[in-house]
Amino acid sequence: MRVLLIGGTSEIGLAILSALELGPDAAVILAGRDLQRMEIAAKTLPGDVSVVTYDAVDVAAHRRFADQICAAGVPDLVIAATGVLIPQPAVEEDVSLAATMIETNFTGQVTTLLAFGSRMKARGSGTLVVLSSVAAVRPRKFNVVYGAAKAGLDAFARGYADALHGSGVRVLLVRPGFVAGRMTAGMRPAPLATTPEKVGAGVASALRRPGRSEAAVWIPAPLGGLALAMRLVPRAIWRKLDH
Repeated sequence: MRVLLIGGTSEIGLAILSALELGPDAAVILAGRDLQRMEIAAKTLPGDVSVVTYDAVDVAAHRRFADQICAAGVPDLVIAATGVLIPQPAVEEDVSLAATMIETNFTGQVTTLLAFGSRMKARGSGTLVVLSSVAAVRPRKFNVVYGAAKAGLDAFARGYADALHGSGVRVLLVRPGFVAGRMTAGMRPAPLATTPEKVGAGVASALRRPGRSEAAVWIPAPLGGLALAMRLVPRAIWRKLDH
């Protein structure tokens, strides 16, 4: 099995790889900007693990990056796990940070997923894992840009899954709740908070059901009900909530 983790230092991405329990024959590629941290992470994974440079915001290079990776074989599984969370006051002070968050969390993922999705479609098989968020359901006032970027990514994944239907390529859309980890350090946990390890286990479980085409996998599962309630809250009340 050939697996590519885009965002090679992502806690969630690495937790997915660990939960998959890949065998010694697996070929794993960690792609990201921090080669040193990826080298350290590679030592914790089984199989043949390599690291490559990848920049989510360098969209012009994403087709070439896909060509480089696929030259040795189209991956069977691509996990898109790049992401940044910049506080709302910071992006309002420096709007270029808003662009960075959108390019990393949305634009760069779209261009990269399209590049690998087309290769998988030509082969007739493969799986793309897209990490959305409960924030995509209804962006909250304290992280408007992050929520908007995730909403865009969520919509893309749903539409792309429809576009690839019948091609042999599967799109697994994952919607975790608040994930306690490096990216959310110092933030107050939201209801139904989870961990990278639990997200990893949930994704691995979903991937082991190849015959099932999920609209989305909520982690934890009860989060789906909470998301429905979030959609139904009148806007006048939503604005007043402390979130």
